[in-house]
Amino acid sequence: MNDAIEKESVLKAEDVVAGYAGVEVLRGVSMDLRAGEMLAIVGPNGAGKSTLLKVIGGTLPRMRGTVELFGRPLDSYDRRALAKLIATVAQENSIAFQFSVLEVVLMGRAPHLGAFQFETSRDLEIAHSALAHFDLLALARRPIHELSGGERKRVFLARALAQEAKIALLDEPTAFLDLKHVADIFSRFRALCIERKMAVIATLHDLNAAALYADRVLLMKDGAAIACGTPEAVLTEQNLRAVYDTEVYVGRNPSSGALMVLPAAHRS
Repeated sequence: MNDAIEKESVLKAEDVVAGYAGVEVLRGVSMDLRAGEMLAIVGPNGAGKSTLLKVIGGTLPRMRGTVELFGRPLDSYDRRALAKLIATVAQENSIAFQFSVLEVVLMGRAPHLGAFQFETSRDLEIAHSALAHFDLLALARRPIHELSGGERKRVFLARALAQEAKIALLDEPTAFLDLKHVADIFSRFRALCIERKMAVIATLHDLNAAALYADRVLLMKDGAAIACGTPEAVLTEQNLRAVYDTEVYVGRNPSSGALMVLPAAHRS
């Protein structure tokens, strides 16, 4: 795929205002997402990161502003069509019944099935591939309620992968995960960006993960977009001091050369 197509915007929000019970949380946020790109949304608690994901994922109505998906108004898609394009993994995912891990991942195939249609052998193949991607095959028959928080997180990421959507919206995807699985998950989604031109948005508290894995970073505070661009352009000491109200050090990892963000040492 050529560079022009790779840089094509697949999702665009302009001047979005949204909130809950009439209280504004997002205040005129604009952003775009490009095919094959990983965009990290960072900022302190209460910045509006999760709210923005809900708006662009179609689960929270806007008060004002526009959202376009593949050049069409987001509101013009019905739920099934939207689910074929966008997969969402929320911070908290609950399952009411004692489904197995495989059954939960197969739920990602629902948008591709007709009414009263059962999963085919191809659907099972896709689900097993998604389980393998997240090192879950050995847990396929286990009830999801018996899993640890980190294992459950990986199950819902596998469900999103089985959905075969063009865009993945991941709200704190590495919560509860150890370092090994954090690296694995980002490497796997990075591969999907390259191989399938999937576009990924991940909200993150870990600024170093954003610097290491994201193509671009959207920095938010108090429901507003403060800066958006490459990690080097956005994760500067000046920007981070202003957003987090604390002193930070931004440098380079002496081993890898990757951008590194640390709290500045306070001397008494």
